[in-house]
Amino acid sequence: MRALPFRFGECVLDQERRELTLRGQVVGVGPQVFDLLLHLVRNHDRVVSKDDLLEAVWNGRIVSESTITSHINAVRKAIGDSGGEQRLVRTVPRKGFRFVGAIDVGGAEVGAIGETPQPGGSGIASGASSEGRETPSGPALPGKPSITVLPFQNLSGDPEQDYFADGVVEDIIAALSRIRWLFVIARNSSFAFKGRAVDVTDIGRELGVRYVLEGSVRKAGNRVRITGQLIDATSGTHLWAERFEGMLDDLFELQDRIAESVVGAIAPQLEQAEIERAKRKPTESLDAYDYYLRGMAKLHSGTREAIETALPLFHKATGLDPEFASAYGGAAWCHLWRKVNGWMTDRPREIAEGVRLARLAVEFGRDDAVALTRAGHALGHFVGDLDGGIALIDRAVLLNPNFAPAWFLGGYLRAFRGETESASEHFAHAARLSPLDPEMFRMQAGTALAHFFAGRYDCAVAWADKALGNLPSLLVAIALTAASHGLAGRTEDARQTMQQLRALDPSLRVSTLREWLPIHRPEDLTRFTEGLRLAGLPE
Repeated sequence: MRALPFRFGECVLDQERRELTLRGQVVGVGPQVFDLLLHLVRNHDRVVSKDDLLEAVWNGRIVSESTITSHINAVRKAIGDSGGEQRLVRTVPRKGFRFVGAIDVGGAEVGAIGETPQPGGSGIASGASSEGRETPSGPALPGKPSITVLPFQNLSGDPEQDYFADGVVEDIIAALSRIRWLFVIARNSSFAFKGRAVDVTDIGRELGVRYVLEGSVRKAGNRVRITGQLIDATSGTHLWAERFEGMLDDLFELQDRIAESVVGAIAPQLEQAEIERAKRKPTESLDAYDYYLRGMAKLHSGTREAIETALPLFHKATGLDPEFASAYGGAAWCHLWRKVNGWMTDRPREIAEGVRLARLAVEFGRDDAVALTRAGHALGHFVGDLDGGIALIDRAVLLNPNFAPAWFLGGYLRAFRGETESASEHFAHAARLSPLDPEMFRMQAGTALAHFFAGRYDCAVAWADKALGNLPSLLVAIALTAASHGLAGRTEDARQTMQQLRALDPSLRVSTLREWLPIHRPEDLTRFTEGLRLAGLPE
C-alpha cells in the first residue's frame, strides 16, 4: 500500500517519491536533507536527539556539529522556515530538535504542539497548496527530468519478434535507470500500455512524467530496423527521432547495441531540453537543479565568458542544496578549464579551490556518475593523481556505461598516462555514444592528444583542426598543432601557430609545461617540449 504524503504549512512531503513541494513547486534538496526532514516529521511527537539523527540520517557515522547545523538550516530553508522563526522546526536547547507544525496525513491532522489531533478535515493542512498531491489526472511531475519508455510497436507482421522488441525496451529502461538525474518509470508500469492506442500527453499525465520515448521495430529478412522518437508529453512536441539498423545474427548483441545507441543519443537531448526549460523560468523561481542546468549550458560551450558565468551558477546550486554532488563537480571543472586555457588569475588559490570542490563532489557523489567524472578528471589535473582520477571515472562508467563524458574525460587521463591506444578507443566510443554532443570539440582535441603522444603528427594536426573549428580559442589544440608542425619539420606552419598560442596565453613557457598539463611519461613530456621549442615557445 502506498505511504501517504505528509502535508504541513504550504508543503507536501511525499515519502515514496522522495519529493518535497512548497506552494506547488518542487524543492530540490539533497538526500540527507530529505532524510532529516522526513525523520523529524515522522517523529513529530517527541524531541529528536542529535544521536538519534546521527543514527537515522548518517547511519551512525560521526559528523561535526556544524554539519548537523547546516543540514537543519537547509531543512528550514526548504520548507520556508528559519532559525529565527522556528515555526516548523524548533531547536530544543541541549536536547535536540522537534517538528512542531501541524501535519495532515490522508485527511487526519496529526499534530502541532498544544493542539489535539482532529479527525476528518479537508485532507490539506491550513494554508497548504493542493498542487503536488496526486489527483485523478495523475501524480505531479518529479523535481528532476522524468521519462517513460513505451513498448515498441512490432511492425514486422511476425508475432515472434515481440520478444525482441520488448527486450530492447527493457534494456533501454535499465540503462536509463542508471542515470541519477533522471526519474524513470518502471518496466511494469510502462508495459501496461502495450497494445493500447493512447495519446502520449495522456500517458504523461497518468504516469506523472514529462518525456515519453516511443518507437517501432520492423524486420525484413535478416535485418531489423528500430525507430525511436522522444516527445515532451506536456506539450506534445517532438524533440528527437532516430533510426537504428542491424543484423539478426546475434539478437542479444544487437539488443545491447541498440539500447546503448538510443540511450547515448537521447540523454544529451533530455539534458538540452531541461536546460531550455530552465532558461525560460523566471529567476525568482529557480531551484538548485535549475541553477545547475544553467551552469551546464555554459560549461558545454567552453568559452572564457561562459565559464565565468557558469561558476557562480554552480555555487548557487550548492548554496541551495549543500549535498549537490554534480554541482560541486561542475564548479571544480570550471576551475580545471580555467587552468587548461591559461585563464587563472590566482593560480595557487584557484587550484586549491578546485581540489576542495572536486573532493566534495566525490564525498557526496559516490554513486553519481556525473559528479565522479568531472571530479576525477579535475583531480587528475590538479594533483597529478592520474591513477586515482581514472579509478573515479571508471566507477562512473560502471554506474552509467552510456555517459559519454566519462568516456572522453577518462580518455584524456589515459592519454596523459601514456596509454594512447586505450585513450583513442575511449574518445571514439564517446563520439559513437553521443554523435551530436555539445562537447565534441573536447573529444576531437583528446583524439589529437593521443595521436601526438603516439607520434602520429599529421593525424594530430587533422584532429586538432576539427576541434579548433568548433572552439578556436582551445589552447591545448593550438599547442598540439604547433608542436606537431615543429616535429614534422614544417617550420613556417609551426611558427604561425605559435603566434596564435602566445596571443592566447603570453605566460606559457617551456619550463612551465609540466605545471600546465599532467603528462606522466618523461618521453611524452620531452616530445611535447621539443615540438613547442622548435615552434618558438620561449624557455
